Amino acid sequence: MTPLRKSVVEIFMSEIESRDFIRQIIHDDLASGKHQQVVTRFPPEPNGYLHIGHVMAICLNFGVTAETGGRTYLRFDDTNPGKEKVEYVDAIERDVRWLGFDWQDRLTHASDYFGQLHKAAVRLIEIDKAYVDSLSAEDTRTYRGTLTEAGKNSPYRDRSVAENLELFERMRNGEFADGEMMLRAKIDMASPNMNLRDPALYRIRHLSHQHTGDSWCIYPLYDFAHTMSDAFEGVTHSLCTLEFEDHRPLYNWFLEQLKPEHLPRQIEFSRLNLAYAITSKRKLNALVEEGIVDGWDDPRMPTISGMRRRGYPAAALLDFVRRAGVTKKNKLIEMGAFENCLRENLGEESPRRMAVLRPLKVVLSNYPDDKVEMMEAMNHPGRPEMGTRSLPFSRELWIEQDDFMEEAPRKFFRLKPDGEVRLRFGYIIRCDEVIKNDAGDVVELRCSYDPDTRSGTGRSERKVKGTIHWVSSAHCIDAEVNLYDRLFTEVNPNKAEDFRAVLNATSLETVSAKLEPSLSELSSGEVVQFERLGYFCPDSETDSANKRIFNRVVTLRDSWAKLEKQAMQQQG
Repeated sequence: MTPLRKSVVEIFMSEIESRDFIRQIIHDDLASGKHQQVVTRFPPEPNGYLHIGHVMAICLNFGVTAETGGRTYLRFDDTNPGKEKVEYVDAIERDVRWLGFDWQDRLTHASDYFGQLHKAAVRLIEIDKAYVDSLSAEDTRTYRGTLTEAGKNSPYRDRSVAENLELFERMRNGEFADGEMMLRAKIDMASPNMNLRDPALYRIRHLSHQHTGDSWCIYPLYDFAHTMSDAFEGVTHSLCTLEFEDHRPLYNWFLEQLKPEHLPRQIEFSRLNLAYAITSKRKLNALVEEGIVDGWDDPRMPTISGMRRRGYPAAALLDFVRRAGVTKKNKLIEMGAFENCLRENLGEESPRRMAVLRPLKVVLSNYPDDKVEMMEAMNHPGRPEMGTRSLPFSRELWIEQDDFMEEAPRKFFRLKPDGEVRLRFGYIIRCDEVIKNDAGDVVELRCSYDPDTRSGTGRSERKVKGTIHWVSSAHCIDAEVNLYDRLFTEVNPNKAEDFRAVLNATSLETVSAKLEPSLSELSSGEVVQFERLGYFCPDSETDSANKRIFNRVVTLRDSWAKLEKQAMQQQG
């Protein structure tokens, strides 16, 4: 296969001339001398697989440091042992590497800092900025108030520093049950920002942790662990999506109280939302757990692993997020825009091959039974450097059912009774007889070929308007081909009361196809264009030459374009 033409750094260096607002901030910070080097982090929680929205965050965090000579940490936000798995950790590392990014020796975990986080929590207690609360979960919710009504102080808020230190140590030692105690910051229960109403810092969870084992039975909450981990790692620019904008005052409060050596700055950007897709991990997990899809790497899933299995090139994903841009405005991007990035990348890079998805037998009555010719076929019409291949041609062939019509309209230029068509790289043939089964279905065409019309010989001046593809019946390989479509019928399934109600019942169709023999050599992840049909690649679960499985990556044309445009307009 032809290698990708742009490296990760090359793709993102193209951003510099038209800086987004984050890159402008970073440029100004470096120019002013505020920072000598940019430090960022990509901090996924290992509670599921990464999806298309994460690609934006990965590209931004690793991209800005690639452009400026900085460094990026891959840090696992592993503070919730009830939902995290080593499987997810491994998948995240694999996905980031596949996209082309390298964290080098900067692989960290929030759990690496559990000792430092514990000390920071103790310090907050010592300066009377944190307390151990004994309210039940229900009472905690009641005391918190609402968006329009202030909360009220817990009756345990005024415990002494000494009592809080003692209780927190007993929490650490495992003396209390889950939910019996929690450590909370002491800020302002009347704050209009709900995140500042004495947020939880530590909760008790008697669970084994996928990274630290049974060393801890208390675990820090995200806001606290994330802020302080940024500070511990010397992060200069903590880049996160817009839903964390209301969390920034809390982020800054921790830094103001604890005064770490490094003071990171949180900056928010809009997340990448793709039409006809969901990116909620909770909903994606439901799709997996309920058996609606075949795992996190199902090719219909918007996960990076699903897209890789389907055959999406990493370069196309990078190009897509570059075009989407980094903004402050939430946006829903058309699926058609994403698929066009795929087509542009694959159209240039993918060799052409011939495959018949819905086979109809053609017998050339005047072609010798034992004769086999090798037809020279171009691997790519626009790139002669990709060379040619030989296709076996014989008396019995397969063509697409759609390439024959018994009662054809005047402008149907494919095969019809008494009509002629050219077989690509082969001969002109005429349909002489139509064979049907007892049900009246067409099962075979008896045709004749013109031996003077072989492609490339120049022996015949005869022209016909239609050209169709084919494979030799005696030499083709059998394969199952998965024809994937959009998983949802609604442009924004997140707005549905139940996303299951807008699932696309025809998101997967599997057909028994006939492929040219060279496709038996194709490896998983290699993409080819099935001429006239779309882009396809072998599925990673293909296990033998006798059972080939191919996935459709994307069609040649966007059949949803008009429908999607109308739906997007209705969404505003």
